[in-house]
Amino acid sequence: MKQFAPAAAAVAFQITACLAEELLPVQIRAPTVAHFSEIVANNTLDFGCRPITHPTSDGKFELQALLTRDQISWLHGEYSRDESVTIQETVLDKRQTSGKAPIGTGDRFGGGSVAPSGLGTKDSGTTISSILNVNEINSAITGLANAYPGAFFKYSLPYTTFQGRTSVAAYTGAGADTSKYRLYLSAGMHARERGGPDNLIYWVSDLLAANKSGSGLTYGSKSYTNAQVKSVLNAGIVLFPLVNPDGVVYDQSSGSLWRKNRNTRSGTSGSSIGVDLNRNFNFLWNFRKFFSSSVSPASTSPSSEAFYGTAAESEQETKNHVSVYDKFPGIRWFMDIHSAAGTILYSWGDDVNQSTDPKMNFLNATYDGKRGVTSDTAYKEYIPSADAAAIKRAADATVAGMRAVGSRSYVSQQAVGLYPTSGASDDYAFSRFWAKPGVNKVYGFTMEFGYSTNFYPTTTEFNRNILDTNAGFMEWALTAVAVGLQ
Repeated sequence: MKQFAPAAAAVAFQITACLAEELLPVQIRAPTVAHFSEIVANNTLDFGCRPITHPTSDGKFELQALLTRDQISWLHGEYSRDESVTIQETVLDKRQTSGKAPIGTGDRFGGGSVAPSGLGTKDSGTTISSILNVNEINSAITGLANAYPGAFFKYSLPYTTFQGRTSVAAYTGAGADTSKYRLYLSAGMHARERGGPDNLIYWVSDLLAANKSGSGLTYGSKSYTNAQVKSVLNAGIVLFPLVNPDGVVYDQSSGSLWRKNRNTRSGTSGSSIGVDLNRNFNFLWNFRKFFSSSVSPASTSPSSEAFYGTAAESEQETKNHVSVYDKFPGIRWFMDIHSAAGTILYSWGDDVNQSTDPKMNFLNATYDGKRGVTSDTAYKEYIPSADAAAIKRAADATVAGMRAVGSRSYVSQQAVGLYPTSGASDDYAFSRFWAKPGVNKVYGFTMEFGYSTNFYPTTTEFNRNILDTNAGFMEWALTAVAVGLQ
């Protein structure tokens, strides 16, 4: 196989103001995962939320990407002499046509006078016609607070976004005492990943409705009793359904597959605008110091989809996300909701896990410059064996629940996968216990619902995603209860 030259590729693919340039979904197939090692090092290419490979029915592996015509031409040239690698692309309809789920207009919740209602309490075959717009997400939260006074609480987060928006979070199930809450879920961090806030809001709506009526919940072929509903609610749920409102407003209006926030301090036009919020958390954020120079878990280029910002937690949205842990110090389990890969990811994301050498850990400066090469033995990230077993148990249970809805394929895997990440929300959650003495240990997960790089689902897929994720949330929460909330 002809090898890539990452430095040359970075020059060739430096992205400028290209919002009008069409992105195409590309499937790259190869005999082994190792064939992708150099292409994923090129952080100017768009691999969705993160590079993830999937095995294929013919024994190969597939990597999904979103590329321009020029990038695809370059890729064909690089692989022209290697017949074992195939590259296939199709035209991507980015806007709300050809069955893509539309964005809602107006406000179906009447400013909070109507509470949202999910699919788990409805007859089989019931559907939701459109994705929530940003105003509706906030209105839905207000609607739940009005419908369930004393049981559902909303509050404004302390930092306004770059464009001046106030973000809202909520909590339910464990009363007004914020020290009793153990589960934290967030969504809408990457703007283009449509349906994430909807999945979370409709699930919590189902829990509250079922708890009030004394009924259970049904998601496709998966059902839950009222006792299970109460068990999940009693654990105390904190929800932050729209982390990146500026980005979502822009993506919903432009249909441009926008990922980052809309901060213009590092770039004022095209793709140079914005920061990838899921590379901005304070976990090995300065990757040039902490990781091997041969890997790029984030990017220093404002034009990259993985631009890490100007400092750890430089972004208001990241600060809002982190502030939740201070308000709810008993949080024990965290899930960040993304699309689109069909995976449940668990810590760590910086390197392969090991449970034998506690000194080999992310805080030990001895290993600076050595992290992130998954194929070597110079560094592996330490995780206590009991923690490793607990998080894998929860990830596997979540996947089993999602599959059971209708047999759509999902997999659980360690977050490092094909390539490392830095500054991610799930690793930040888990790392706090060691980095900040006295805080609670939090198990961090990422749910990647849907199909690879399918950020704009059809109406059918959108409803299927609600069912899949809501069953997954139930299994994750029930496993959390079983494993332990303290």
